[in-house]
Amino acid sequence: MADPRVERLASVLVRYSTNVQPGEHIAVRGTPEAAPLILAVHEEILKAGGHPEVLVDLTGIEEAFFRLASDEQLKAISPVRKLITEAFDSIISIRSDQNTRELSGISPARQRLRRKALMPLMKAQMERGASGALKWCVTLYPTASYAQEADMSLRDYEHFVYSACFCDQEDPVARWNEVHAMQQRMVDWLVGKKAVRVCGPNADLTLSIEGRTFLNSDGHHNMPSGEIYTGPVEDSAEGWVRFTYPAVTSGLEVEGIELHFEKGRVVEATAEKNQDFLLEMLETDPGARYLGEFAIGTNDGIQRFTKNILFDEKIGGSFHMAVGAGYPETGSKNESAIHWDMICDMRDGGEIYIDDELFYKNGAFVV
Repeated sequence: MADPRVERLASVLVRYSTNVQPGEHIAVRGTPEAAPLILAVHEEILKAGGHPEVLVDLTGIEEAFFRLASDEQLKAISPVRKLITEAFDSIISIRSDQNTRELSGISPARQRLRRKALMPLMKAQMERGASGALKWCVTLYPTASYAQEADMSLRDYEHFVYSACFCDQEDPVARWNEVHAMQQRMVDWLVGKKAVRVCGPNADLTLSIEGRTFLNSDGHHNMPSGEIYTGPVEDSAEGWVRFTYPAVTSGLEVEGIELHFEKGRVVEATAEKNQDFLLEMLETDPGARYLGEFAIGTNDGIQRFTKNILFDEKIGGSFHMAVGAGYPETGSKNESAIHWDMICDMRDGGEIYIDDELFYKNGAFVV
């Protein structure tokens, strides 16, 4: 029997997140693990009059590529992937890993080389997304691997995922519209503001948002979503921040990260675990040591850390920052081959001031 939550998620992705129109070309990416959702999305696209192109990745292919590819192969860009990024109307990416640690044995240097090669595609996606020419959305299909990372049974993890997306409710879109309205009040209040200060047990940091735009992340690019975000002025960050959750990427957990900034640049970086990987990532390119994003998570349906950034950065009561590439629509000018989010929980203390006015305290808005 089909899971009605999967059907609702497919409908939300096609009708709300990417708003597929007749004649549009939509790429759908996932693994065989996500077959129920891929099939449901495929059907919804056809009903909407779109042209779906389904791309299925097999578990183990990426690990084999990094293990066996020459430097020339690592630098190569697939013409198919280039065409999709530069010409398709929408991309729906369904994360559905069977093994979240598949790349944990791959050297950071090889991963860095690959990221630098793919930087033109990343830039093209961000620019087309900013202009509205490309409607992209990333979501997740619950697998046993993700459930294990979150220390949950698969059944409980499924409930967690669909609840965070509001797909356990009859009308998910109505709930996302409510999220949009709540966040838009905060975004409107921030218009024209110039300075941010984050202070508390895990941060003493200032940065400029003068001339930058806060955006309302309400389920269009990420599903689930729930955050407001901007791109800080590149040379403005001063101070330090200690991230309370591990930063998980490429199958590695980097724990206890602390970053110190001067004139916007990370001048000192330490970690309690996998510090060498952290330092390697920060050497990807010049933009990797500057901030591309500052954001506040608002999704109160996500209250626990699951080692999956799609959910964790939305934790209600947290803020996160990303080193590397910024989103052009925020006004960010930072370019990099990486965009690496790091999260700090503020529910146990901490304040955010905007132009010296208290904006956020102990994980809640106060304006």
